[in-house]
Amino acid sequence: MSGVMKRMGMIFRAKANKALDRAEDPRETLDYSYQKQLELLQKVRRGVADVATSRKRLELQLNQLQGQSSKLEDQGRKALALGREDLAREALSRRASLQQQVSDLEVQHQTLQGEEEKLTLAAQRLQAKVDAFRTKKETIKATYTAAQAQTRIAESFSGISEEMSDVGLAIQRAEDKTAQLQARAGAIDELLASGALDDQSGLGSKDDIQAELDRLSGGTDVELELQRMKAELAGGPSAQQSAIEGGAPGAGQQSQSQTQHRFDKQ
Repeated sequence: MSGVMKRMGMIFRAKANKALDRAEDPRETLDYSYQKQLELLQKVRRGVADVATSRKRLELQLNQLQGQSSKLEDQGRKALALGREDLAREALSRRASLQQQVSDLEVQHQTLQGEEEKLTLAAQRLQAKVDAFRTKKETIKATYTAAQAQTRIAESFSGISEEMSDVGLAIQRAEDKTAQLQARAGAIDELLASGALDDQSGLGSKDDIQAELDRLSGGTDVELELQRMKAELAGGPSAQQSAIEGGAPGAGQQSQSQTQHRFDKQ
């Protein structure tokens, strides 16, 4: 059971990796990496600003303490000049305490100043790397886009692209459908002509008697035409004009009888 689960997990990971590889766009990955670098650069710059702010606050405190120290020194001198040695001693004692605080703040100020310089240098180096990465990113994106377009054009010319394959299949299906409909229409026409397929509408159906009458009618027309031609040959222009004007069967029979009577006299 454990082996089956491991195998299923491996198959799932392989399928997921293939799907991710197919969905991954290098241009989007490069843009995402560039965005992350910009965010990191922004954090470094914010850190530099924070350190600079702290350094500035220490400088303000140092200036304030140094001002108080100078004031206490002046007060001690004035008290000593007035013969108040006790007050002068107290002022100098307080000044010494302030000087210790000044010394501690100066150490912190130097430390912050060093950190600020380091962060500033790191921000400058990171900015250079980000600028270089942006240039390289745009170059890679342009190259990838050109290669992708060239590949699509080549696939379109060769007919192996997905879009062209779909178009080709659609055309093939349309041609097959058209050929099938044409063959079906031709077969139906042949069956109707041979009488093997009855016309269910009743408009074009004919029984055997009607077909025989139509055949005889066609034969009569031929006989009348033959008689008219004989009359034209035997009777000359007048008979020809008469044959043309009289298209009824009676006129044809009369011309035939006159011609036959003329032949009998001769």
